[in-house]
Amino acid sequence: MIWRAWFYILVFATIIILSPVLLVLTSSEKLYPAFWKVVRVFSYILIYGMGFRLKIEKEEHADRNKSYVFCANHTSFFDIWLMCVLNKNPIVFVGKKELVKIPVFGFFYKRVVIMVDRGNAESRRRVYSMAKQRLTNGTSVAIYPEGLVPEEEVILAPFKNGAFSLAIQHQIPIVPQVYFDCKRFFSWNVFKGGPGVLRAKQCKFIHTNGLEVHDRKMVKEQTFNLIYNELLNDKQYMLDTNNVKK
Repeated sequence: MIWRAWFYILVFATIIILSPVLLVLTSSEKLYPAFWKVVRVFSYILIYGMGFRLKIEKEEHADRNKSYVFCANHTSFFDIWLMCVLNKNPIVFVGKKELVKIPVFGFFYKRVVIMVDRGNAESRRRVYSMAKQRLTNGTSVAIYPEGLVPEEEVILAPFKNGAFSLAIQHQIPIVPQVYFDCKRFFSWNVFKGGPGVLRAKQCKFIHTNGLEVHDRKMVKEQTFNLIYNELLNDKQYMLDTNNVKK
Protein backbone atom coordinates (compact mmCIF):
# COMPACT_ATOMS: atom_id res chain seq x y z
CA MET A 1 0.00 0.00 0.00
CA ILE A 2 2.88 2.37 0.73
CA TRP A 3 4.35 1.59 -2.69
CA ARG A 4 0.96 2.28 -4.32
CA ALA A 5 0.61 5.53 -2.41
CA TRP A 6 4.06 6.56 -3.68
CA PHE A 7 2.78 6.09 -7.25
CA TYR A 8 -0.03 8.61 -6.78
CA ILE A 9 2.28 11.04 -5.02
CA LEU A 10 4.75 10.74 -7.89
CA VAL A 11 2.03 11.25 -10.54
CA PHE A 12 0.42 14.29 -8.97
CA ALA A 13 3.67 15.92 -7.85
CA THR A 14 5.20 15.59 -11.32
CA ILE A 15 2.07 16.93 -13.04
CA ILE A 16 1.91 19.92 -10.68
CA ILE A 17 5.60 20.70 -11.24
CA LEU A 18 5.18 20.44 -15.01
CA SER A 19 1.76 22.13 -15.12
CA PRO A 20 2.98 25.54 -16.44
CA VAL A 21 4.70 23.78 -19.35
CA LEU A 22 1.74 21.45 -19.92
CA LEU A 23 -0.72 24.35 -19.98
CA VAL A 24 1.25 26.00 -22.77
CA LEU A 25 1.85 22.82 -24.79
CA THR A 26 -1.80 21.73 -24.63
CA SER A 27 -3.09 25.09 -25.83
CA SER A 28 -2.61 24.26 -29.52
CA GLU A 29 -2.51 21.11 -31.64
CA LYS A 30 0.56 22.52 -33.38
CA LEU A 31 2.46 22.13 -30.12
CA TYR A 32 1.51 18.47 -29.68
CA PRO A 33 4.91 17.06 -30.83
CA ALA A 34 6.60 19.10 -28.09
CA PHE A 35 3.94 18.00 -25.60
CA TRP A 36 4.65 14.38 -26.53
CA LYS A 37 8.33 14.80 -25.65
CA VAL A 38 7.33 16.05 -22.20
CA VAL A 39 4.90 13.12 -21.81
CA ARG A 40 7.69 10.67 -22.59
CA VAL A 41 9.93 12.26 -19.95
CA PHE A 42 7.02 12.07 -17.51
CA SER A 43 6.54 8.38 -18.37
CA TYR A 44 10.20 7.57 -17.77
CA ILE A 45 9.99 9.31 -14.38
CA LEU A 46 7.00 7.18 -13.41
CA ILE A 47 8.48 3.91 -14.62
CA TYR A 48 11.89 4.30 -13.05
CA GLY A 49 10.53 6.18 -10.05
CA MET A 50 8.37 3.15 -9.22
CA GLY A 51 11.39 0.85 -9.35
CA PHE A 52 10.64 -0.69 -12.74
CA ARG A 53 13.16 -1.49 -15.44
CA LEU A 54 12.48 -2.03 -19.13
CA LYS A 55 13.21 -4.88 -21.53
CA ILE A 56 11.95 -3.97 -24.99
CA GLU A 57 12.04 -5.95 -28.23
CA LYS A 58 11.12 -4.42 -31.58
CA GLU A 59 10.72 -6.59 -34.66
CA GLU A 60 10.07 -3.46 -36.73
CA HIS A 61 10.63 0.22 -36.10
CA ALA A 62 8.24 3.06 -36.86
CA ASP A 63 9.16 5.79 -39.32
CA ARG A 64 9.23 9.13 -37.55
CA ASN A 65 7.43 10.80 -40.48
CA LYS A 66 4.59 8.31 -40.87
CA SER A 67 1.32 7.75 -39.01
CA TYR A 68 0.17 4.46 -37.48
CA VAL A 69 -2.56 2.90 -35.38
CA PHE A 70 -0.93 1.43 -32.28
CA CYS A 71 -2.78 -1.52 -30.69
CA ALA A 72 -1.83 -3.25 -27.44
CA ASN A 73 -3.34 -5.53 -24.81
CA HIS A 74 -4.76 -3.62 -21.85
CA THR A 75 -4.10 -4.95 -18.37
CA SER A 76 -2.96 -2.09 -16.18
CA PHE A 77 -2.80 1.67 -15.71
CA PHE A 78 0.89 1.34 -16.57
CA ASP A 79 0.09 0.27 -20.14
CA ILE A 80 -0.27 3.95 -21.02
CA TRP A 81 3.15 4.96 -19.74
CA LEU A 82 4.78 1.94 -21.34
CA MET A 83 3.34 2.85 -24.73
CA CYS A 84 4.65 6.39 -24.31
CA VAL A 85 8.24 5.33 -23.71
CA LEU A 86 8.09 2.82 -26.56
CA ASN A 87 7.29 5.41 -29.19
CA LYS A 88 9.08 8.57 -30.25
CA ASN A 89 6.29 9.24 -32.73
CA PRO A 90 3.66 11.58 -31.24
CA ILE A 91 0.61 9.50 -30.36
CA VAL A 92 -2.91 10.65 -29.59
CA PHE A 93 -4.75 8.21 -27.34
CA VAL A 94 -8.38 7.23 -27.72
CA GLY A 95 -9.51 6.85 -24.11
CA LYS A 96 -12.58 6.47 -21.99
CA LYS A 97 -14.18 9.66 -20.71
CA GLU A 98 -14.33 8.40 -17.09
CA LEU A 99 -10.64 9.26 -16.57
CA VAL A 100 -11.53 12.95 -16.74
CA LYS A 101 -12.75 12.61 -13.16
CA ILE A 102 -9.23 11.99 -11.82
CA PRO A 103 -8.09 15.22 -10.08
CA VAL A 104 -5.30 17.17 -11.84
CA PHE A 105 -4.59 14.34 -14.30
CA GLY A 106 -8.10 14.61 -15.74
CA PHE A 107 -7.68 18.31 -16.50
CA PHE A 108 -4.84 17.66 -18.96
CA TYR A 109 -6.28 14.33 -20.11
CA LYS A 110 -9.37 15.96 -21.62
CA ARG A 111 -7.21 18.53 -23.44
CA VAL A 112 -5.19 15.98 -25.42
CA VAL A 113 -7.07 12.68 -25.57
CA ILE A 114 -9.81 11.72 -28.04
CA MET A 115 -12.45 10.75 -25.52
CA VAL A 116 -15.07 8.14 -26.25
CA ASP A 117 -18.18 6.93 -24.48
CA ARG A 118 -18.17 3.32 -25.64
CA GLY A 119 -21.85 2.98 -24.84
CA ASN A 120 -22.80 5.85 -27.14
CA ALA A 121 -22.85 5.24 -30.91
CA GLU A 122 -22.56 8.94 -31.72
CA SER A 123 -19.49 9.25 -29.48
CA ARG A 124 -17.86 6.29 -31.25
CA ARG A 125 -18.52 7.84 -34.67
CA ARG A 126 -17.05 11.12 -33.48
CA VAL A 127 -13.73 9.37 -32.86
CA TYR A 128 -13.23 8.89 -36.62
CA SER A 129 -13.60 12.58 -37.46
CA MET A 130 -11.33 13.64 -34.60
CA ALA A 131 -8.70 11.06 -35.47
CA LYS A 132 -8.72 12.20 -39.10
CA GLN A 133 -7.69 15.68 -37.96
CA ARG A 134 -4.77 14.32 -35.94
CA LEU A 135 -3.34 11.70 -38.33
CA THR A 136 -0.95 14.09 -40.06
CA ASN A 137 2.79 14.77 -40.11
CA GLY A 138 3.77 11.62 -38.29
CA THR A 139 1.18 11.82 -35.51
CA SER A 140 -0.37 8.44 -34.74
CA VAL A 141 -3.36 7.11 -32.83
CA ALA A 142 -3.32 4.55 -30.01
CA ILE A 143 -6.31 2.36 -29.23
CA TYR A 144 -6.59 -0.52 -26.77
CA PRO A 145 -8.89 -2.66 -28.96
CA GLU A 146 -10.30 -4.75 -26.11
CA GLY A 147 -12.26 -1.67 -25.10
CA LEU A 148 -11.87 -2.56 -21.43
CA VAL A 149 -9.50 -4.08 -18.93
CA PRO A 150 -10.45 -7.78 -18.81
CA GLU A 151 -10.61 -9.87 -15.66
CA GLU A 152 -7.23 -11.16 -14.54
CA GLU A 153 -7.84 -14.76 -15.64
CA VAL A 154 -8.59 -13.66 -19.22
CA ILE A 155 -5.63 -13.71 -21.59
CA LEU A 156 -7.12 -11.31 -24.10
CA ALA A 157 -10.68 -10.00 -24.43
CA PRO A 158 -12.37 -9.87 -27.86
CA PHE A 159 -11.38 -6.86 -29.95
CA LYS A 160 -13.68 -4.04 -31.02
CA ASN A 161 -13.74 -2.90 -34.66
CA GLY A 162 -12.74 0.75 -34.23
CA ALA A 163 -8.95 0.53 -34.50
CA PHE A 164 -9.09 -1.61 -37.63
CA SER A 165 -11.74 0.47 -39.39
CA LEU A 166 -9.63 3.55 -38.69
CA ALA A 167 -6.43 1.97 -40.03
CA ILE A 168 -8.16 0.80 -43.22
CA GLN A 169 -9.94 4.11 -43.73
CA HIS A 170 -6.61 5.97 -43.64
CA GLN A 171 -4.58 3.16 -45.25
CA ILE A 172 -2.01 3.20 -42.46
CA PRO A 173 -0.26 0.27 -40.73
CA ILE A 174 -1.34 -1.29 -37.46
CA VAL A 175 1.45 -1.62 -34.90
CA PRO A 176 0.75 -4.54 -32.52
CA GLN A 177 2.42 -4.24 -29.13
CA VAL A 178 2.42 -6.86 -26.39
CA TYR A 179 2.80 -6.03 -22.69
CA PHE A 180 3.74 -9.08 -20.65
CA ASP A 181 4.21 -7.82 -17.11
CA CYS A 182 2.04 -4.77 -16.35
CA LYS A 183 -0.77 -6.98 -15.00
CA ARG A 184 1.64 -8.79 -12.70
CA PHE A 185 3.56 -5.81 -11.35
CA PHE A 186 0.84 -3.14 -11.33
CA SER A 187 -2.48 -4.93 -11.12
CA TRP A 188 -5.79 -3.11 -10.66
CA ASN A 189 -5.84 -4.94 -7.33
CA VAL A 190 -4.05 -2.50 -5.02
CA PHE A 191 -2.83 -5.35 -2.82
CA LYS A 192 -0.81 -6.91 -5.64
CA GLY A 193 2.32 -5.89 -7.47
CA GLY A 194 5.75 -4.45 -6.89
CA PRO A 195 8.91 -3.37 -8.74
CA GLY A 196 10.28 -5.56 -11.51
CA VAL A 197 11.23 -5.72 -15.19
CA LEU A 198 8.51 -4.64 -17.61
CA ARG A 199 8.83 -6.57 -20.86
CA ALA A 200 7.25 -5.32 -24.06
CA LYS A 201 7.38 -6.45 -27.67
CA GLN A 202 6.58 -4.47 -30.80
CA CYS A 203 5.65 -6.99 -33.47
CA LYS A 204 5.87 -6.67 -37.23
CA PHE A 205 3.38 -4.19 -38.60
CA ILE A 206 0.13 -5.24 -40.22
CA HIS A 207 -0.34 -3.26 -43.42
CA THR A 208 -3.71 -2.12 -44.72
CA ASN A 209 -2.78 -0.85 -48.19
CA GLY A 210 -5.51 -1.72 -50.67
CA LEU A 211 -7.88 -3.08 -48.02
CA GLU A 212 -11.49 -1.98 -47.67
CA VAL A 213 -13.82 -1.69 -44.70
CA HIS A 214 -15.24 -5.18 -45.23
CA ASP A 215 -11.69 -6.51 -44.61
CA ARG A 216 -11.63 -5.22 -41.04
CA LYS A 217 -12.72 -8.55 -39.54
CA MET A 218 -9.76 -10.28 -41.17
CA VAL A 219 -7.33 -7.61 -39.92
CA LYS A 220 -8.88 -7.66 -36.46
CA GLU A 221 -8.48 -11.43 -36.22
CA GLN A 222 -4.91 -11.24 -37.48
CA THR A 223 -4.00 -8.67 -34.84
CA PHE A 224 -5.84 -10.52 -32.09
CA ASN A 225 -4.18 -13.85 -32.90
CA LEU A 226 -0.75 -12.28 -33.04
CA ILE A 227 -1.03 -10.66 -29.59
CA TYR A 228 -2.88 -13.64 -28.08
CA ASN A 229 -0.26 -16.15 -29.20
CA GLU A 230 2.57 -13.97 -27.89
CA LEU A 231 0.90 -13.95 -24.45
CA LEU A 232 -0.05 -17.63 -24.59
CA ASN A 233 3.52 -18.67 -25.40
CA ASP A 234 5.08 -16.58 -22.64
CA LYS A 235 5.61 -18.99 -19.74
CA GLN A 236 6.11 -16.25 -17.16
CA TYR A 237 2.90 -14.50 -18.16
CA MET A 238 0.89 -17.69 -17.99
CA LEU A 239 2.46 -18.75 -14.70
CA ASP A 240 1.85 -15.45 -12.97
CA THR A 241 -1.72 -14.97 -14.08
CA ASN A 242 -2.91 -18.60 -14.27
CA ASN A 243 -4.63 -17.70 -17.53
CA VAL A 244 -6.50 -20.57 -19.12
CA LYS A 245 -9.00 -18.88 -21.43
CA LYS A 246 -9.51 -16.02 -23.85
